[in-house]
Amino acid sequence: MQLLDARVRDLLRHPGRFMWRTLVQFRANQGLLLAGAVAYYALLSIVPLLILMVIALSHVIDPQLLLSTLARYLEWVVPGQSRALVPELASFLRTRATVGWVLLGTMLFFSSLAFTVLENAMSVIFVHRVAIRRRHFLISAVLPYCYIAVLSLGLLLVTVVSGGLIAIGERHVEVLGHEWSLDRLSTTLLYLLGFLGEILMLTSIYMVMPVGRLSLRHALCGAVLAAVLWEISRHALVWYFTTLSQVGRVYGSLTTAIVVLLSLEIAATLLLLGAQVIAEFERSGWERPPASDAPTGEFHT
Repeated sequence: MQLLDARVRDLLRHPGRFMWRTLVQFRANQGLLLAGAVAYYALLSIVPLLILMVIALSHVIDPQLLLSTLARYLEWVVPGQSRALVPELASFLRTRATVGWVLLGTMLFFSSLAFTVLENAMSVIFVHRVAIRRRHFLISAVLPYCYIAVLSLGLLLVTVVSGGLIAIGERHVEVLGHEWSLDRLSTTLLYLLGFLGEILMLTSIYMVMPVGRLSLRHALCGAVLAAVLWEISRHALVWYFTTLSQVGRVYGSLTTAIVVLLSLEIAATLLLLGAQVIAEFERSGWERPPASDAPTGEFHT
C-alpha cells in the first residue's frame, strides 16, 4: 500500500513529468506504428465482425432496432461514416439465408485479426509484464473469439436499453398544466449510455489484453482517459469532415475507406496511449527499490 501511495503522490506532485515520461516511452515503443497496424487490421475486421453480430442477434431481437442502434453508436467509432456501413449490413442481413459455413468461417477469422494484433501491441506496451510471464498460445488463440462473443452480448444489452430510452423520448409529462417532452432526457441518456459503454469496453480491453492480472482501478483510469480524449477527437473529426475537409475531392470513391482508416488510426493511438499511461504508472513502482521487509521480486500491480 505504501508503494501505491508513493506512486500517486509522485504523480500528483509532478503530473507534467509523468506525462512527458509516458509520451517518451510511447514513442520508444513505436506507438504510432503499433496504432497503424491495429487500425489497418481493425479496418479489415470491422465489417465481417458487424455482419456476424447482426446475423447472430437478429434471431433474438428486431433487426430494424438492431440496425438503428448500430447506426447510432457506429458514429462513436467511425464519425460520419455509419450511413455508408449500415446499408451494407442491412443488405447482407436480407440475404443471410444464402450464407454458407465457409463464408461464416472466413468472416469469423477476419473478425479476430484486429484483436490478435491488439494483443500483440499490448505486449509491446506492457513489456515489463511479458518479461515476467508469457501467455499460453492457446489462450491467445481463443481470446479474440471470446471477446467477439462478449461484444455481441454488449450490443444486445445496449440495443435493449436504447430501445427503452427511445420509447421514453416519445412520451410527454404534464406538470402544473404544462406538457414537457422527454425527448431531451432520452437523448442525454442515450449519450451517457454510449459513453458508459465506451468506458466499459476500454476497461475490459485493458483488463484482458495485457499479460497478467491488471488492477481494475488502473484499467478504469486508463479507460476514462482514453474515452475523454476520444470524445474530444471524435467531435473534432466530425467538425473537420463537415466543414474543412476536401478528402472527397482527393480520394474520390476511396473516401469512405480513408476516413474510416483515419478514424481508427486516431482511436487506436488513444487506446494504446491509455495503455501506456497504465504501464508507466506500473513501471514507476516496479523500478523502485523494494522495501527491506518486502520479498525480493514481488509482483506489484
